Amino acid sequence: MDTPATGLTFRDATDADVDALVALVESAYRGESSRAGWTTEADILEGQRTDPEGVLEVIKSPDSRLLVVERDGRIVACCHLEHRGDHAYFGMFAVSPGLQGAGLGKTVMAEAERRCRETWGVGEMRMTVISVRDELIAWYERRGYRRTGQTSPFPYGDERFGIPRRADLEFELLVKKLA
Repeated sequence: MDTPATGLTFRDATDADVDALVALVESAYRGESSRAGWTTEADILEGQRTDPEGVLEVIKSPDSRLLVVERDGRIVACCHLEHRGDHAYFGMFAVSPGLQGAGLGKTVMAEAERRCRETWGVGEMRMTVISVRDELIAWYERRGYRRTGQTSPFPYGDERFGIPRRADLEFELLVKKLA
């Protein structure tokens, strides 16, 4: 679907996108390249954010879709959407670091919410965010998400999710009612 105002194309990911999607997610969250944007986790986590197996698992899951956003044939953003009964889960959200701060994330999130409402008929979107990511949580709150205070432990010792640089990491559940 082309959005003329922004020149973006939204589509579901395919197996052929795996390497580009891993590179995008890593660039948005880990290492020095992530510091070009504001979503970096480089100060709290080292190592990988995702891997080809994890991305392929999301693409292949019957209850999930990995939404790819392209501009001029290049992948510039993505997010994972998963149908979970009466709600959808939003994750693996990444915007190319050089394009952050210009409204692309807001556009992607609005499209993701629209698709979840229309495709699955859900009335709520949920996500988990590392609780020490104050700036990121504030950004989600400005998009209508609310903190629930419900937390779950960070998977310390499982390097598939990164290597923590601090001992106080946990995930907090954020929720938004979809109109």
